[in-house]
Amino acid sequence: MTTTDDDTRPRRGRRRLKIGAVALAGVTATALGVTVWQDGNAKPSTTAADSARVGTATVTRTDLSNAQTLSGTLGYSKAAPVKGAKSGLVTWLPAPGATVSRGRALYKVDNVPVPVFYGGTPLYRTLNARGTTGPDVRVIADNLKKLGYDIGVQPGAGTWVTQHPATADDSSSEGADKAGATATPSVSPTPTPTATSVEVKEGDGVLTADLIAAIRRWQAHIGMPATGVLGIGDVTVQSGEVRVGAVQAQSGDDATGALMTVSSTVKKVSVPVDATQVGTVSRGDRVTVTLPDNSTVKGTVDVVGSTAAADNSQGDTGGSAPAQLTVTVSVPDTGAVRRLTSAPVQVAFTSESRKGVLAVPVGALLALSEGGYAVQLPGGRLIAVNTGMFAKGLVEISGAGVTAGLKVETTS
Repeated sequence: MTTTDDDTRPRRGRRRLKIGAVALAGVTATALGVTVWQDGNAKPSTTAADSARVGTATVTRTDLSNAQTLSGTLGYSKAAPVKGAKSGLVTWLPAPGATVSRGRALYKVDNVPVPVFYGGTPLYRTLNARGTTGPDVRVIADNLKKLGYDIGVQPGAGTWVTQHPATADDSSSEGADKAGATATPSVSPTPTPTATSVEVKEGDGVLTADLIAAIRRWQAHIGMPATGVLGIGDVTVQSGEVRVGAVQAQSGDDATGALMTVSSTVKKVSVPVDATQVGTVSRGDRVTVTLPDNSTVKGTVDVVGSTAAADNSQGDTGGSAPAQLTVTVSVPDTGAVRRLTSAPVQVAFTSESRKGVLAVPVGALLALSEGGYAVQLPGGRLIAVNTGMFAKGLVEISGAGVTAGLKVETTS
């Protein structure tokens, strides 16, 4: 009796496999398959479903990346309120949109300017006694030095200084200041504390006679009374250069009320990200920001928020909205960004990238019944491959015999 090859093959070993959309990370399933059987130690014999293999692709060396694009808003940082901290009447206010940098007046009280200093600690007491230490003194010392004033030598952390009670000499005549201009608080390199001595801590400044003299020169230069003393509200401490937002006060108002709002002058992009996805975003990640005119600029992730809030942008639909965190992205001050005050943008986050890998269209993959994948050459021979990243319809492959330029069959 005559038999065919098909008759002699064990039918139990046959199985048609399909690559589904889920297995290929969102790629549309195609009607491709491969029949595989084994006999003892023989190599797998395969027959392709030729009706599904209708095209040819070339193995190429390329860069792959996975990116998700989310909607964001370009604008200045959240506006922070500014309240006056010294009694008097407001006599001058800036215009909305004005930029105020270090040493410049943000407003005036009783016609005396209240300048901007950069730092993190506001003036919370009157600074008038030599030997006073603290982070507020450091703010004064650092800013005057940046403004070009000679503040002398500041005692280092770990030294001990003697505090002197405030006297008329500390804030009266210029002659009194000159007499003690070169004097400094008593400094001891070893801990010999007394009732009036304190240790300088890391981040503290010391109100030396040199610093008091610098304060007096600066006050005279900007139009403040040249007393060498600074009190609460004499300067406004901000994190950096500020942009004036809404101005609430008017000339003649009580200076201790709400005066205006300010924000950073650096534009940022705020992007709400689902809490389940934010784990793929890290500080320092590079992103691409698409502006309303379809131009793009590069950005960097500055802050990944840690407080999640429900997304109610679509209103209450009866279900629980996914919790979201805010990711803040910094962008360069290019011309395209500079002319925008606020705008909706698209931000592409790249969570993974592979450089210079071999790749083929996903449709070129064949699933093997014994596990793994292969690609099929135009003559029908199969080459087993290892798969890597899937991105934009392509898949990274590697294996013996896989080289750039190799022709493989694929689905249409």
